[in-house]
Amino acid sequence: MRGSAPEDEKRFHRPALRRSVTAVAAAVLLLPLAGTPSAQAGQPRSDALQRAFTEAAARFHVPRSVLLGVSYLESRWDSHGGAPSVSGGYGPMHLTDARTALTRAPEFSQGTEDARGDGARPTKRVPAEAAKRAALPAQLPARLRTLTTAATLAGLPAERLRTDPAANVLGGAALLAAEQRKLGHSAGGDPAQWYEAVARYGGQDNMRGGRAFADEVYDVLRQGQTRTTDAGQRVTLAASPELTPDATQQKRLGAPATKASPGRAERKPECPQHVACESVPAPYEEFGDGDYGNHDKADRPEDMRVSTIVIHDTEGSWETTLKLIKDPTYVSWNYTIRSSDGLIAQHVPTKDVAWHAGNWYINSHSVGIEHEGFLAAPDAWYTEAMYRTSARLVKYLSRKYDVPLDRQHILGHDNVPGTTTATIPGMHTDPGPYWDWAHYFSLLGKPFKAASGTHGGLVTIRPDYDRNKPVYTGCEKAGDTCAPHGSAAVRLYTAPDASAPLVKDVGLHPDGSDSTTGVNDTGARASTGQRFAVAGRSGDWTAIWYLGQKAWFRNPHHAPTAVNAEGMIATPKAGREEVPVYGRAYPEKEAYPDGVPYQTVSALPYKLAAGQEYAVGDRMAGDYFYAPTFDLSKHAIVRGEDVYYEIQLGHRVGYVRAADVDVRRSGS
Repeated sequence: MRGSAPEDEKRFHRPALRRSVTAVAAAVLLLPLAGTPSAQAGQPRSDALQRAFTEAAARFHVPRSVLLGVSYLESRWDSHGGAPSVSGGYGPMHLTDARTALTRAPEFSQGTEDARGDGARPTKRVPAEAAKRAALPAQLPARLRTLTTAATLAGLPAERLRTDPAANVLGGAALLAAEQRKLGHSAGGDPAQWYEAVARYGGQDNMRGGRAFADEVYDVLRQGQTRTTDAGQRVTLAASPELTPDATQQKRLGAPATKASPGRAERKPECPQHVACESVPAPYEEFGDGDYGNHDKADRPEDMRVSTIVIHDTEGSWETTLKLIKDPTYVSWNYTIRSSDGLIAQHVPTKDVAWHAGNWYINSHSVGIEHEGFLAAPDAWYTEAMYRTSARLVKYLSRKYDVPLDRQHILGHDNVPGTTTATIPGMHTDPGPYWDWAHYFSLLGKPFKAASGTHGGLVTIRPDYDRNKPVYTGCEKAGDTCAPHGSAAVRLYTAPDASAPLVKDVGLHPDGSDSTTGVNDTGARASTGQRFAVAGRSGDWTAIWYLGQKAWFRNPHHAPTAVNAEGMIATPKAGREEVPVYGRAYPEKEAYPDGVPYQTVSALPYKLAAGQEYAVGDRMAGDYFYAPTFDLSKHAIVRGEDVYYEIQLGHRVGYVRAADVDVRRSGS
């Protein structure tokens, strides 16, 4: 989805004065800790949060490792300056108070993107009334209101648990201890005996989700973790590689197996083991005057290859998202993942084609995964539980459909190209610059590392997410500066100088205006994991070929924002001054049989000029899935002779005809 500041302005309740990172770190010291010496004035101890975990564990007789493990899975120990997560969770323990955090403002931005993106059918818009359905339920589920209970148990004001990380940890410890007592288990002692309590903490209203949450926590406990938080706190969880949860407790909870919706046993969801997954089917039905929705039947991979997985965010709450997916007049996607515990809901079978990416060619060859979140709300953070569950799902789909785990095949919605020049400005921009691609690919087991020397010819974008904080505007109000936050993207300039203009995107800004710092403006942005051909180097700056021009980004040796790489590149054939770029890999006109209208292969406004090079992601023969009606007998797949290469054109990918380019190894 496209983040929309005017619609989202009232969604999050924020303190009138935003606290600085230093102030947040200092807040850890507000809660007295036994035996903690005073830090020097203005310089909070970097181990204050670690000490807070120790104190809270001792006070409520919770194993410190368990407390640290639960917190890591919720927040990676970050406090986010007191801002709530997308599901209304606060602080390192993600204590939820959704009524305070969220309002009844409309959540879904409509934009102008045609989610179906099929030129043979009428434009598919989001119904105008969809935004009116976004509201918190009158009775909040238990998972969205844990903070007030934790505050009562800890004997502290609720506001303190929202804003003071140490108090938040105390509240989380109190909540865990209370769950342990309810279960009749002894406090303290062996971490293996806390499995059920951890499951209840993570799955307040869904024990299958709780079981999966607990499994992830115990996986963290076995591996151990160390990191520096967003407030500069150094926290360590020592590894316990031999730790195994109590078998009796595991048996009582049962397996986190998948669950079909009542009356739909045939729709058992397609999910990996060790996750909580349920079926919430999207409808396939006729309505109105010959219209139908909200997806198309197919038989992938038998009829079409699945080559891409598209990462989205919902721009709405879990509850609203599940209401919308059940509407036959709405659009569709294959999966949604919940923020609070990583619960997966499958809607469209992966063999079928969902209407999610705004590009029919991409839809026909992809699986779409929505994540509960908002791209224009940097502190409405994605939880570690969501990241981990999503990574497990993507690895499962990668194995099932042989999709490579790289950024040429795992795309953000903001990397999907417009189908024609006219559609480019309306394309959605989620999950946006705040999705942590580096962390995500580490969870996928494919971290972005240097794969070549300086003569490899390519670079992979790889800034330090936490330290990389480019200025964005328009998160809460058009034109206003967004709150400083880690980002996966680097900004691109016309010269090796931060005062130079940003590079232009003639498709996104057809009037010739410059790209901007707007959070939805992808015109001068390169994102983590994307590979580009090197066009030059100058001191601390590196140039890449981007949208037909040289684009410079700061890449100092002491704090690199990219790593060297090598791979295949495409360049215009000898004798060609320039070659066209396309937004879809459709077949040539001669391939279309009678009765199937020809889909024009129209070039985008970008050109690859002689001497320019672009990283190649995939090679494919042109095809087109014709699905004009509810009647499957009228569907057809057109396959042509034209061959295309996917290239990293700009922030979005593009396609070039194999007949127009030479493909070779970079650096050669």
